[in-house]
Amino acid sequence: MSISEPAGAPAVAAAPAAKPAPTNRIGETMAAYKGAASTLCAGCGHDSITSQLIKAFFEMGISPYDVAKMSGIGCSSKTTAYFMSLSHGFNGVHGRAAAIATGSYLANRRLVHVCVSGDGDTASIGLGHFLHMLRRNLPIVYVIENNGVYGLTKGQFSATADKGSTHKKGFENEQTPIDCCALAIEMGCEYVARSFSGDVKQLVPLLKGALAHGGSAVVDVVSPCVTFNNHEGSTKSLKFARENEDPLHEVGFVPYYEPITADYAEGTTITIDLPDQSKLLLRKLEHDYDPRDKIRALELCHRAQEERLFLTGLIYHSPVRGRTLAEQMNLVDEPLAHLPEERVRPAAEVLAEVMEAYR
Repeated sequence: MSISEPAGAPAVAAAPAAKPAPTNRIGETMAAYKGAASTLCAGCGHDSITSQLIKAFFEMGISPYDVAKMSGIGCSSKTTAYFMSLSHGFNGVHGRAAAIATGSYLANRRLVHVCVSGDGDTASIGLGHFLHMLRRNLPIVYVIENNGVYGLTKGQFSATADKGSTHKKGFENEQTPIDCCALAIEMGCEYVARSFSGDVKQLVPLLKGALAHGGSAVVDVVSPCVTFNNHEGSTKSLKFARENEDPLHEVGFVPYYEPITADYAEGTTITIDLPDQSKLLLRKLEHDYDPRDKIRALELCHRAQEERLFLTGLIYHSPVRGRTLAEQMNLVDEPLAHLPEERVRPAAEVLAEVMEAYR
């Protein structure tokens, strides 16, 4: 028995259909680029970086299934769980993200490799692996979530803490800091940038440029630790970063599949051509700075350290891309991980020939 509407009852309007979620150029929604809920402290700068990584990969139209995420140990290394849960991932031991990424890249260089590391993971125990990754020119986007402290072990100074900055308990850091950007340039890295986790407008295009670069790319992001390094006297606190960030330029990014519009046709704009035909657009501010000058880039890093300047933007980009490690090794086009045993196991006569060459 059905119950009919009483006579004269007003018609009930149907609920409007929900708008479909926007998709990127490969048809994926933003949801495909998200991961688990963060377990970091509320307000941690690392969570902001995670959000910008999600946005950069989504807007670039890179399939999550084609991404390999690598990390070591530390608060920063937990963040790979918070974006692109559909991608490949490996959380290694302390300081070994670069080494693990090297092996993964050689096994399957069709994957887009991204390392998320910290200042302790990179500049202390992992420093040697980090430097060798750069000198070999591995196509890896290496993001350093830099807060100047060891957050998992109660906030001791890390190797990137500025000399003269103070600890939460009041004592002063007396040791010279390691500048990961200056080291990266010295080791031949051809894409080096520094940003601030709270500067969304700048960080997203810098990450996109790193993804489009095709060689080693380092993005050092000052990411305040709200628990152990957010006090007066810290040079990596949220307050210090907001008050002292001095952008070298405004950064825009045009992917290879979009034309440059007239909006960028200004005499004060530098166009950085990236290997995949994308373009990074740097609109000069008060600094007359060209990131294609390697010596000038190193001078900038040294001056910033001496004068405690927090300069952000694209610090260096080589106008000529060097050969990647796969090109140096003359690897076959097909990923090594996909080759069948009969193609990777040399015949007895080939092995004999190899051994004879070492006599």
